Amino acid sequence: MKYPDIILKRGKEESLDRFHPWVFSGAIAKAEQAVEEGDLVRVVASDGRVIGVGHAQVGSIAVRMLSFADEAIDADFYSRRLAEALRMRQALGLASGDSAFRLVHGEGDFLPGLVVDVYGRTAVMQAHSPGMHFAREVIAQALVNLPGADIENVYYKSETTLPYKANLDATNAYLIGSFQTDVAVENGLKFHVDWLKGQKTGFFIDQRDNRSLVEKYSTGRSVLNMFCYTGGFSVYAMRGGARLVRSVDSSAKAISLTRANMDLNFPGDERHEAIADDAFRYLDQIGQGEYDLIILDPPAFAKHRDALRNALRGYQRLNARAIERVAPGGIVFTFSCSQAVSREQFRLAVFSAAAQTGRRVRILHQLTQPADHPVNIYHPEGEYLKGLVLYVE
Repeated sequence: MKYPDIILKRGKEESLDRFHPWVFSGAIAKAEQAVEEGDLVRVVASDGRVIGVGHAQVGSIAVRMLSFADEAIDADFYSRRLAEALRMRQALGLASGDSAFRLVHGEGDFLPGLVVDVYGRTAVMQAHSPGMHFAREVIAQALVNLPGADIENVYYKSETTLPYKANLDATNAYLIGSFQTDVAVENGLKFHVDWLKGQKTGFFIDQRDNRSLVEKYSTGRSVLNMFCYTGGFSVYAMRGGARLVRSVDSSAKAISLTRANMDLNFPGDERHEAIADDAFRYLDQIGQGEYDLIILDPPAFAKHRDALRNALRGYQRLNARAIERVAPGGIVFTFSCSQAVSREQFRLAVFSAAAQTGRRVRILHQLTQPADHPVNIYHPEGEYLKGLVLYVE
């Protein structure tokens, strides 16, 4: 099948020749014929050379490249890409039993606009582009047919991730199968995953390795987990031998989920308490030195560059309060999941916070997203999770 051609302006193919997967609207000279949002198109250089095939969409990113070859984007294409993604997860030792892992991480797995998280036998699929929305049925079938994946159910959850101007009227629903269980396993710990109504796909798989690091530092410590959501860090801290753990979130529903996850793993353990409160207010109220391990994992303060200045002020303010109040010899885990905030900007905000307190602070670890959230080397924008582990004297 021949797809409509998108012709680039002269010289605008350079980034694509370096395999960057986005074509920006300003790089396009013309379209061979009328192109609808979500259509498959061929991208052609000004000299007539075919660069590859991608999904068209309205906006500054006009095409997301699926292949740097002139090939058909069909069921066989998606099956091959999914098999490649699964092989990498199997090599990492992640794709087994009831484990939770990310199978597809957009550009990082050469499927821009698509995210697939696997919770046991259920795959939760999110489309971030109209093209992936239109391909959802084909992708869902490829998921359940994927050898070695043992996927039986595919839940589509894209109501909040698709461009709102596209008017796609996406409905969250099972494309294949139905609800079986909401319990998934991560490093031997059990978690309820609310993919029906929860944030993202229901669980923040991207913090798995960082949760394990919290576990190692928790022995004998009093732990404060701010913005706890479903209590992932708290559960790991409990297994790590924390003396006490406090989980704080402004959402009463998040606190309910945290308590449910604690009951799954440590029923009746009185070391843990979950508290519904505003993070800044709670940090203002705690005593100096009350906690000697504080975790700061807030939601994205900046979802776009226009909010960057306020986001950096928010990170500085939040980290200053934690650094100021943590006990001498305490540890602070601090994160940013804002793609608009660079690693350098986040580190500068934390540096400014530390300087504001006047305490001596050292960086023990610089953290990022785990291996099942890979960064395409030609698409550095895919690195979004930043974290620092601080030792505060």
